[in-house]
Amino acid sequence: MRRGPAQASLGPHPGTFRQEMPRKKSEPVDQDTARTIGGLLRGLRRASGYRAVRDAAAQPTCPAAQQTIYAYERGGLVPSLKQFMELAEFYATRHRDGLAEEARTQLRYQAVAALMRVLSLPAYHVTEALDLIQRLQPPPARGRRRGGG
Repeated sequence: MRRGPAQASLGPHPGTFRQEMPRKKSEPVDQDTARTIGGLLRGLRRASGYRAVRDAAAQPTCPAAQQTIYAYERGGLVPSLKQFMELAEFYATRHRDGLAEEARTQLRYQAVAALMRVLSLPAYHVTEALDLIQRLQPPPARGRRRGGG
């Protein structure tokens, strides 16, 4: 049975209810941003020793299907921030055997750089959230002054 958006459903705890809200459609991500995100993922995959997407997707711990990774890398789909983080972690920690210690360290640095870059892209609205936090921050409260002496 399908519920309408205004009907209540059981919440996460027994005896609680939550109001279902209709989902707002996501804003489209421009092609340059989508290709940038895809390029970051492609670079991590290659650096982790997976020359082909199918090799990475064949690993039991890979967090995405082969077709999904293809779509991300070519910019046809944009992963959620959580999906990007899961793939970045997979590539950085589940690299192919035989990677030299120095290459594994460089791969972790590359994953950190990719995550930092992605957080600054408009697709994930992180910089907008930080700007809003700054604007909403109340001025510091004035403390009591102590008399000297």
